[in-house]
Amino acid sequence: MKAKKSLGQHFLKSQKALNSIIRAGNISPVDLVLEIGPGTGILTNQLLEKAGKVVAIEKDRELIHYLTETFSASIASKQLTVLDKDILLFDPETIRWYGKSYKLIANIPYYITGAIIEEFLSAVFQPTQMVLLIQKEVAERIVARNKKESVLSIAVKAYGDPRIVEKVPRGAFAPAPTVDSAIISIEYISRTFFKDCHEATFFSVLKSLFGKKRKQIGGSLAEYLDNKQHAQDILAAIAIDSKTRPEDLTLTDWKHLTQKVHSIQNGVQ
Repeated sequence: MKAKKSLGQHFLKSQKALNSIIRAGNISPVDLVLEIGPGTGILTNQLLEKAGKVVAIEKDRELIHYLTETFSASIASKQLTVLDKDILLFDPETIRWYGKSYKLIANIPYYITGAIIEEFLSAVFQPTQMVLLIQKEVAERIVARNKKESVLSIAVKAYGDPRIVEKVPRGAFAPAPTVDSAIISIEYISRTFFKDCHEATFFSVLKSLFGKKRKQIGGSLAEYLDNKQHAQDILAAIAIDSKTRPEDLTLTDWKHLTQKVHSIQNGVQ
């Protein structure tokens, strides 16, 4: 089966990487697994050996035909469902039809990595865990390997606990991509962080201030609030230097900042 460049297809061929993905997912017979872009089914086959149920979402009609023939027995037994869907148009709520909870485990196209992570972490029906094979550089940005945070790293950490499982060389794929990859696991996914932090305000503040990430936090916050004094009062109250830059703030800093901003916006001092 020939990979389609337009769909960002790079078929995994490394058994070592497959084994690492399966181990990281800690899959059991009671698990429902959602797989995005199963391709020729090399990961699908491994998932079916461990999981009670697998739902695979594929956009490529040729691959859907191939998968339905290859896994006809698993489809007939209802252990596998193959959905003809574009993941960018997919509603995670649909997964409720198949189980009360699920894990997202997949080798996903690089060009939609951010969109997939955002869609499923922010969904009302979140996965309990995500194990993704993605571009190494993006994985390192998520865990803030260089100690500098980003919108993506802070957003992921607000919902779960990310870790890099292992790096995967470009030669593990056919065709080989131009960069190396990494397996990342995002564990303990929930909305616990937002029990005392307004979710919409958190992301509004985060994205706005990172939009000016080379600017010091004091000036950016003053612009966001349209009030310099309020910005100064907030930063003083949570002991953040106004000269700090967004990438140097921790997840806890962003929570405290959001709590103060939300209070001011709602007339609570």
